[in-house]
Amino acid sequence: MQTPAMGASEPMFNVPRVVLLLAGVMIGMQLIQMLLPGEESVQFLLALAFIPARYNGAALELPGGYLTAVTSFLTYMLVHAGWVHLLVNLLWMAAFGSPVAKRLGDWRFLSFSALCGIAGAVTHLVFHFGEMTPVVGASAAISGQMAAALRFVFAGRRPGEDLAQVPLESLSKTLTDRRILTVLGFWVVLNIVFGLGVVSIAGTAGDIAWEAHIGGFLFGLLCFGFFNTGSRQPVPQQS
Repeated sequence: MQTPAMGASEPMFNVPRVVLLLAGVMIGMQLIQMLLPGEESVQFLLALAFIPARYNGAALELPGGYLTAVTSFLTYMLVHAGWVHLLVNLLWMAAFGSPVAKRLGDWRFLSFSALCGIAGAVTHLVFHFGEMTPVVGASAAISGQMAAALRFVFAGRRPGEDLAQVPLESLSKTLTDRRILTVLGFWVVLNIVFGLGVVSIAGTAGDIAWEAHIGGFLFGLLCFGFFNTGSRQPVPQQS
């Protein structure tokens, strides 16, 4: 007798374990910030944040020294400017990261998300080289996840079909689909609205790092195909 492949009839937003793991790490980081004394909490946040001034001769003046000039390309994604900032990112990651994780598997998903975040940090650095304002949050990585998801979640699929089996849309079709353009328009408006506001990170006022969002999104849109494995047909178990 054949056992049906698990996950074939799972809802789209049934959150995979790797997404839950990332969410747990981010929540843990926020709890550490909350529990540390005031000055130590700020130093902890700055040591993990991405700060463009590190690459303009200020690395030794900032928490973490030269080491963080390398590690902050990744660690800035794990810390946030507050619980609201974290909650919004977790909701977006659950919505867009979940289908991508189901399609890629744990390790490819982590690698893809990390590179989206790095692309976002590099893009921000190009526009803000030498600035002292810290950047925190997983928004760039999640923007990349959203871009990846748009390339297959709207594709026609049979009822109950696993998203991992849906063919990847071409870039040209992705960018001409009205449903996808509507989502993109909403996302751009959100970036503009939040970008007009001012947030406070470690006592430093600064705009939303929308350039990082754009960098992560473009990487996800253009490079997802290199990580995508196509239709993953599970091997039925015999009993």
